Amino acid sequence: MFGINGWELVIILVIAMLVIGPERLPVYAEQLGSLVRRGRDLLQNAKARVDDELGPEFSDVDWSKLDPRQYDPRKIVRDALMDDGPPSADARTAAAQAAMRNGTPAPAAGAVAEPGKAPYDDEAT
Repeated sequence: MFGINGWELVIILVIAMLVIGPERLPVYAEQLGSLVRRGRDLLQNAKARVDDELGPEFSDVDWSKLDPRQYDPRKIVRDALMDDGPPSADARTAAAQAAMRNGTPAPAAGAVAEPGKAPYDDEAT
């Protein structure tokens, strides 16, 4: 919860009790309780309204699967890059050997030279 552990929360509550004082503490506690109840009611009403407007076909949707916090961006990028499949080892070796023969820089990772043409041949002219 906001990066606060249990002991830090206790210390904040003790400091708040000292600053607020025993006279005003019950009033603020009551206001906090009513605020929490109002927020809970607001969320329940919003959920009921969304369910009513979407209709029964969306009642069985598992919303936890759509939670963006469960996705790992590294996995998404890795999967997107690997969709085409990695180039074969033979193609990488041939491209690297052609680059060494021509004195051009080695191709980027995953780059494949066309057969009979060294990588970056069109850039050298």
